[in-house]
Amino acid sequence: MQKCSEDEKYMKEAVKQAKKAYMLGEVPIGCVIVHDKKIIGRGYNRRNTDKSTLSHAEIIAIRKASKVIGDWRLEECTLYVTLEPCQMCAGAIVQARIPKVVMACMNPKAGCAGSILNIFDMPQFNHQVESVRGVMEEECAQMLRSFFKELRVRNKAEKEAKKSSLL
Repeated sequence: MQKCSEDEKYMKEAVKQAKKAYMLGEVPIGCVIVHDKKIIGRGYNRRNTDKSTLSHAEIIAIRKASKVIGDWRLEECTLYVTLEPCQMCAGAIVQARIPKVVMACMNPKAGCAGSILNIFDMPQFNHQVESVRGVMEEECAQMLRSFFKELRVRNKAEKEAKKSSLL
């Protein structure tokens, strides 16, 4: 049996968070923050549930980790996330001084850690972030594909039901 790497171990925990989002009907994105080999922050996407633009997995996990550390600086932490962060989350990661982010899959439509741009690697900021890509990529990408396929089917059914009720 193949031994799982430390990155895979913590990404599996991020996947558990993403599954919580999925169960709520949210885009399945999960995040954990690790300090001294201990998870100190967890989060999953809750934008629709909370009716808040700010309820991204990374923002929730950063808020929780900061409470545990007792500081906004998360300088000795690693953040694990199932999808490449958007511009808001990438900016928050830089602001929190998180030195390393491990990502499962990239986000070509909104990713700001290498896809559209790379906020993590901009020399104009006073902090840069090391990034690791592709940890459990296929599992996370498949979860996202399944979610969006189900969403399209659900939206089509709702549209048909609405159309039928008007007749």
